[in-house]
Amino acid sequence: MAAQIQYDEVEVGTELPAASFPVTRATLVRYAGASGDFNPIHWNEKFATEVGLPDVIAHGMFTMAEAIRVVTDWVGDPGAVVEYGVRFTKPVVVPNDAEGALIEVTAKVAAKLDDNRVRVDLTAMSAGQKVLGMSRAVVALA
Repeated sequence: MAAQIQYDEVEVGTELPAASFPVTRATLVRYAGASGDFNPIHWNEKFATEVGLPDVIAHGMFTMAEAIRVVTDWVGDPGAVVEYGVRFTKPVVVPNDAEGALIEVTAKVAAKLDDNRVRVDLTAMSAGQKVLGMSRAVVALA
C-alpha cells in the first residue's frame, strides 16, 4: 500500500488529526506478552513504587508506538515512515482502575524535505505532562 497523501498538497504547519489512546493495566499485560518485556515496573505496583516510580508505568516502546499511529493513520501506509525517533521525558503512569491512563497525541508537518518527504513533529501528553520529547518522523509521500 503506497502513501495516499500527495507531497504537493501538504504545507508546513499542516496539522494531522489528533488522537487519544487509552492505556489500562490489561493493555500493559497484553503488550508485555507480545513484546516479551515483563519488567515488573510495567505490572507490579509494589515493585514500581519500591524503585521510586509513582505507580506502574507504560512501556516506553508502547508509548512510542501509540504516538506514531497518528502519522501512520494520516499517511495510510506504515511503510511510508522512513525515520522515527523520540526522547522519553516522563513516564505514562497507569493507575489500577477502570480508566487507566490516556496518551494524547498531536502532530504537524514541520518541514518539507527532498524526495517527496516531510518531517512530522509529534507531541505526546499524558496527565498534562509531555511524555515524549523530540518526537519526529520522516514520512515519504506520493
